[in-house]
Amino acid sequence: MKRWTYGLCCLLAALPLGARAQTPADRLDLTTLDAGMTGPRAQVLVLGTVHLSGMPAGFKPAALDGVLDRLAAYRPEIITVEDEPGEECDTAARHPAKYGADYCSPTAEAQAATGLDIPAALAEINATLKTWPARPTPAQRRRLAAAFLAAHDPASSYVQWLQLPEGERRAGDGLDAKLVAMLGRIGGRNNENYQIAARLAARLGLQRVHQVDNHTGDRMDLPDIKAFVRSLEAAWAAGSAHLAAHQKQEESLSAATDLLPLYRYINTPESLKALAEVNVSASLRARSPDGYPQMFVAGWEIRNLRMVANVRETFRERPGARVLAIVGSSHKPWFDAWLGQMQGVDIVDVEAVLK
Repeated sequence: MKRWTYGLCCLLAALPLGARAQTPADRLDLTTLDAGMTGPRAQVLVLGTVHLSGMPAGFKPAALDGVLDRLAAYRPEIITVEDEPGEECDTAARHPAKYGADYCSPTAEAQAATGLDIPAALAEINATLKTWPARPTPAQRRRLAAAFLAAHDPASSYVQWLQLPEGERRAGDGLDAKLVAMLGRIGGRNNENYQIAARLAARLGLQRVHQVDNHTGDRMDLPDIKAFVRSLEAAWAAGSAHLAAHQKQEESLSAATDLLPLYRYINTPESLKALAEVNVSASLRARSPDGYPQMFVAGWEIRNLRMVANVRETFRERPGARVLAIVGSSHKPWFDAWLGQMQGVDIVDVEAVLK
């Protein structure tokens, strides 16, 4: 008798007579396991954001001041952003056949200036932050900013740059002229990682943000990528009736000089539902001989699962931490649902924070 057959027979013999299949009511509700926990619970606020790279001409970062004021009042101790961490970039670079040679932006200029590749830069950052003083010198901040650039963490580098006095924002301690120019460009870039997360972190005296994006599970090996894109676009077009009205309102609010109403709008349940239905429901309903839209949903779920796990890792050793996760608004329902299932974690009402 084969081993797997023998094991199955033994398992069946051990079942009591009349045993029935498990029903949903029999499943353990994991959200109740922390009912008797001691100590503080982590507070996690998920802010859905537009990607600022798509803002209308004339956008000024000052339009985000109202959003920043309300997020600062929440007082996060950890801020996460939608960007690939250095560890993932290093892994992708070692496996270009699987992930592509352009998986992350290059860090060659920072490596040339500091002598640090990504693993060495990450090791230096970790060691530095363990002994970081309450009042770091400008030289210490410049060196840490340079190391963050070498580790593919430009937002954290900008956090350090913003906390330098104006006269100390210069080359030195690992920052050469090219890296100083790079930080200047970062400051003028329409990107929520810089204009919201980094500015907020510097304002609160934090030393970094945390990158949590992940594309290792949604880069599919397909025979015809163009057919995949056409099939997915057709699925989204067929299910976009409600989304069109949402996009029109979003465009109108994006043109304002104060973007607080925009952020209030894109974080409403109605707005989030419209995005979720197009991304997932419309894709699952689509008829495709190759199942491409359904494959997209699988990749979408894997990406969100890995991102949520990365967020959880940022406060693994900090029970009771106050966390702000800034992510494209289409991801927010998954972040709220899955982070909310974790032990000792409470999801903060973003509408109340933005009120």
